[in-house]
Amino acid sequence: MKKTLLFFCAIFSSCYAFSQLYVKDAYIFNKGSMIFVKDYVELNTANSNIYLRNEGQLLQGSTATGGVNRGIGYLSVFQEGTANNYGYNYWCSPVGVPAAGAGNNSFVLNQVIKRPISNIGMQLPTFISGVDGSATNSSLTISNRWIYKFTAANNYSNWVYVGESGSVASGLGYTMKGVYGDDTSNVGETTVNNPSGSGGLNDYQRYDFRGKPNEGTINISVAAPTVADQYPNSTLTGNPYSSAINLNLFLLENSGYVVNYTTGAVSSGGATNVINGNAYFWEHQKPATSHVLVQYIGGYGYYTPNNTNAFSPGTYNSATWNTFNIDGSLNTTGSSSGSTYKRMFSPVGQGFMVQGKVNGNAQMKNSYRAFVKEGVANNSQFERISATSGVTGVRNWDAIPNVANVDYTKFSMAPTPQIKIHTVFNGLYTKEITMAFNPNTTDGFDDVMDVASFQTNLANDSYFSLAGDNRNFVITTLPFDITKRIPFSLKSGDQSTFKVYVGNIINFTGANNIYLYDGATGIYHDIKNGSFEITLPAGNYTNRFEITFRDASSSLSVADQIKNNITIVQDNGSHQLSVLNPNGIDIKEVSLFDLAGKMLFSKTKLGAKNSYEFSTASYAEAVYLVKVESSDGQSIGQKIIISSK
Repeated sequence: MKKTLLFFCAIFSSCYAFSQLYVKDAYIFNKGSMIFVKDYVELNTANSNIYLRNEGQLLQGSTATGGVNRGIGYLSVFQEGTANNYGYNYWCSPVGVPAAGAGNNSFVLNQVIKRPISNIGMQLPTFISGVDGSATNSSLTISNRWIYKFTAANNYSNWVYVGESGSVASGLGYTMKGVYGDDTSNVGETTVNNPSGSGGLNDYQRYDFRGKPNEGTINISVAAPTVADQYPNSTLTGNPYSSAINLNLFLLENSGYVVNYTTGAVSSGGATNVINGNAYFWEHQKPATSHVLVQYIGGYGYYTPNNTNAFSPGTYNSATWNTFNIDGSLNTTGSSSGSTYKRMFSPVGQGFMVQGKVNGNAQMKNSYRAFVKEGVANNSQFERISATSGVTGVRNWDAIPNVANVDYTKFSMAPTPQIKIHTVFNGLYTKEITMAFNPNTTDGFDDVMDVASFQTNLANDSYFSLAGDNRNFVITTLPFDITKRIPFSLKSGDQSTFKVYVGNIINFTGANNIYLYDGATGIYHDIKNGSFEITLPAGNYTNRFEITFRDASSSLSVADQIKNNITIVQDNGSHQLSVLNPNGIDIKEVSLFDLAGKMLFSKTKLGAKNSYEFSTASYAEAVYLVKVESSDGQSIGQKIIISSK
């Protein structure tokens, strides 16, 4: 039976091993298909090997903790990282160092990572103490200066050096910079993941991971925040298997939720509640140009599985390119990366950060594994050189083979409905934050729905505020209501100019309009078809601005009455502001503001006169805002220009 099984897997496009897989002095070559093993894999001798090529994947179904695979042979699987010698990738090895006994083994880079020279042949890379790795058609040189791990820690100084010979436990991630130059050979494969040119890797460097394949339940150490969510502890982990994983399942089931694998429904009450339910992906500006920390430009993108079910894509908020001080703290907020990475299915080798809620272990499980090849359409991308836009569809998934026997064809590929808000600081930098909509959440904080920023001490910032929570949120998820008013905050370190507009709308059709409401002036600004721009003195403006879907004319029942019957006129010849009220509406207040929102005058209890006049002779030439409020609480606002010309 075992020999028949091996022959069957070698020649057919999809192969399923329903019990154990035993290989002795032979190899299995899998080109672009799936091998499924219900229990253990034994690679009995040093010549007992499995080669996964063209995104072939191995899935296993055991429920053991610590793994049941055994043997001194190896599984070999390819993955590509950036070819830039200054840029980091976050990795998680799919294999450990081969050993005869059962269990998942730690990995050591110089024992499991190779340079592929053919579909089966490999070459040992050279590790150097110098800072620059390099690649040619005949060699691969990796700098061990940049190989680190990060476990249950919260400070830049807590990165632990690994190098070429340090040991990293299965399920933990590590950093490694790319290499300069290209390996232009396609090493025998007919296709290359996301190539930038024909016939070679060009912008990517291919690595060959060879070792005992990880499987089963893998414990990942996490730690509670140091001070009540103010200083979260993070762990660099990732996908530890030789197949893709459904990242939603890992995040949900480790943050106190129960997933119904038939309906996709998510409910509270899960047994494991140790992480906050979000994954953080490092993005480095490409091409990176320096090894000096103060010249790094990069940041973290945020993923949360905030859809109505566990088997549809969540929300990814792109990184903001930041620069850093020598101690690792932020120096300057930079532009939005604009990335559109698809993160629901994490490919082989992908590393990411998670944040702990308590001291304990998150668990990676075989039940999260699925046979998904990389690509935008499959919601599976490895972060290496650049983001690729994809077309969002509303159809359901095609069939996806997976360990948990989920019928993906019942679930939509459409991501969580969401609106991306972009803020430009002083005309130089841009930050993206995201509003998402899910009827199964609340307006307050919810795990796996709302994501707080990694960075809280930025000089200039934009973020969402949640009631009763002092954190700055880059993703807020809430039930949609067209009357909803969503608090939006701006922070100005020194006097700064902010420009706010809608950057992208994804799978959202709930409202035709999107406005930013300025509570100081009472004016609604259309940020879907235009932008809102304001100069603010230093301060944190947490109670002034809101995102709305109706302006005053549509959200207030009698607003048209004041809008259609009040006329505001600035006569610069006579230096006079006039408010015309021909129908005698009872006016409560007329106010004048500068563009920073500072009130320059307020005239109250004006009654129902037909007109009101105010001198503007003492004001400098500039654009100002006039707000008129009636006694029944309705208001309108209008910009005027005061000029001596």
